[in-house]
Amino acid sequence: MSGFPQNFLWGGATAANQFEGAFLEDGKGWSTADTARFIKENGISMTELLKPTTRADIEFAMNDKEGVYPKRHGIDFYHRYKEDIALFAEMGFKTFRLSISWPRIFPNGDELEPNEAGLAFYDAVFDECLKYNIEPLVTISHYEFPLGLAFKQNGWESRETIEAFERYARVLFNRYKDKVKYWLTFNEINIIGMTGYLSGGILADGEKNMLQAQYQAAHHQFIASALAVKACHEIIPDAQIGCMLARMEAYPETCNPLDVMESVNSDHYNLFYSDVQIRGYYPSYMNKFFRDHNITIKKDAADEQILREGTVDFMSFSYYMSSIASHKKEGDTTGGNLLGSKKNPYLEASDWGWQIDPVGLRVTLHKLYDRYQVPLFIVENGLGAKDVVESDGSIHDSYRIDYLRSHIEQMEQAIDEGVDLMGYTPWGCIDLVSASTSEMSKRYGFIYVDLDDEGKGTLDRSRKDSFYWYKKVIETNGADLS
Repeated sequence: MSGFPQNFLWGGATAANQFEGAFLEDGKGWSTADTARFIKENGISMTELLKPTTRADIEFAMNDKEGVYPKRHGIDFYHRYKEDIALFAEMGFKTFRLSISWPRIFPNGDELEPNEAGLAFYDAVFDECLKYNIEPLVTISHYEFPLGLAFKQNGWESRETIEAFERYARVLFNRYKDKVKYWLTFNEINIIGMTGYLSGGILADGEKNMLQAQYQAAHHQFIASALAVKACHEIIPDAQIGCMLARMEAYPETCNPLDVMESVNSDHYNLFYSDVQIRGYYPSYMNKFFRDHNITIKKDAADEQILREGTVDFMSFSYYMSSIASHKKEGDTTGGNLLGSKKNPYLEASDWGWQIDPVGLRVTLHKLYDRYQVPLFIVENGLGAKDVVESDGSIHDSYRIDYLRSHIEQMEQAIDEGVDLMGYTPWGCIDLVSASTSEMSKRYGFIYVDLDDEGKGTLDRSRKDSFYWYKKVIETNGADLS
């Protein structure tokens, strides 16, 4: 008998900027994702996400006629959403995680009136989901910050962006209050501490302390999230709204107390964001970090009360891999979700060097539930791999099935051990453009999309072996993982 509750939300996850396409169509404005160029050097796809981004960089991308910008076309979900949602329904999805593109609703980010064509598109998407009894799980902001606000006020570094976000969120709640009951405020909110431009629209021009700018932006996002939570509870009383964190589980390299302390510090750096959004106040351990890095957070008098009153209903997170915390910096390293790590000799790794650690997911579930005692939701997890299409069109992705099976087994054990887990939406349930490297060849989906890194292909959809496997998992509520 399966250990998953009967109301467990099985599904899949996507993001507007990685699969919608329809660049600037129907009134959509520019976003930070639209300037992400695909770069390949020596056969390796490179990322520019962690580099400071200037106005000149953005203007170059906006005027570039030769570069490849895959997130502008995605996989054309904008025009193929009915076909894709029908495939999700065939798998038996209970929920579908997607995001709304802020500049599709407010092209420059701060208009007083929304773009009706953008609103109508998501109406149609939600109606199609509900036709199949699929609950939409909607992320309000997922790496598609409006460039208009980046140019006008340096994005989230400006407190004025809070007002624009709250207006945007209230428009969504009022428009979709009868269609969407599960919401997330910011995707992987902690990424603002690593890259100011991607999720925060912060340009490096004139910034003497980028870390100061990023943490000030994080504060503004905390306030905006709290105001959105309060608005959601007022407008849609039967809805639930959560936070979303990129979870980075880091084991001590050895039992040396200095390595253990590094692991503690890693948790502080990672969980600071969820501490604020779930507990409603700044943790004291950040005082030294701010002091050491010459960071002073500017706050308004009402901010503490806003944070207390705007705590989220549940915690969602992404989990792909674990890493190593060590007080010694030398040693072999491997790839990771924006941040690399020392190699763990007990783990295998993906084609991209991400260390595969299903037990680490169970460790994370227990750590988070012990810390917060709120329901948890795994909204991203999966294996990026190079799929091969056979001569008959089939795709035998047993490696993906093995990865997902091993993680679901650990989820079931965590539930049996007392963790309150709401649901599971594996990342990239349909192949889409990579968030970090903008490549298409790094595939996560149950559904194959005929498109290459250069944007060439038919865009035809086809079912992988994992499609049929996941369908059986959902049908049996996790009881049959064979």
